[in-house]
Amino acid sequence: MTKVYVSKTAETLRYDLHIHSKYSFDGILEPKEIISIAAERGLDGVAVTDHNTIKGGLEAKKYETRDFTVIVGCEVRTQIGEVLGLFITEEIEQRNFEAVVAEIRKQGGITVLPHPFDRFRSPHSTITSDYLHLIDAVETFNARCVLDRFNAKASKLALSHGKPVVGGSDAHYPYEIGLGQTITKDGNVRKAILEGSTSVVGIKSSLASHIRTGFLKFRRMF
Repeated sequence: MTKVYVSKTAETLRYDLHIHSKYSFDGILEPKEIISIAAERGLDGVAVTDHNTIKGGLEAKKYETRDFTVIVGCEVRTQIGEVLGLFITEEIEQRNFEAVVAEIRKQGGITVLPHPFDRFRSPHSTITSDYLHLIDAVETFNARCVLDRFNAKASKLALSHGKPVVGGSDAHYPYEIGLGQTITKDGNVRKAILEGSTSVVGIKSSLASHIRTGFLKFRRMF
């Protein structure tokens, strides 16, 4: 099991804002399991962000406690790339980028651009700076980005456009939970993101994780 790699202090709050449950076509994690593992590793909260559905987030929300925040989210595939919606309450039905953003914001959610330069997983993404006015934050650390330059370019994009940053593991397996984190001193993580008072930290997941996910998706095709 991966050890927590950020020191816990009274002023530091840590969240993994990109996790997939069994409700993703390439996921296996039970929502309750996600919460249990994350809490055990010292996290203060998670966002469950399944592909095109909030089912995992809604189920995980049932296990939220006074000391552990559960954010309902969704990773939506649009015609120009993926977008994360955090703090949402209903399914996102649209698949047009602008319409998806409108739905997320109508629900009071936050829009996040995930792994924007990962050409292995988002080879056809055409989300450019022209769309950044519709994005609230950029995921500048994603533990599943195989090459360091993918996260580095995301960081440069956020910095050059003055966008808040978030980090997440993009976990599909238990050992990945917590590998990417969003750090803040504000107990209101939504407010912290929007105000830009967050930072990121993490270590990369293994290439084996991608191989396992590939086999799982292949099996589920039949």
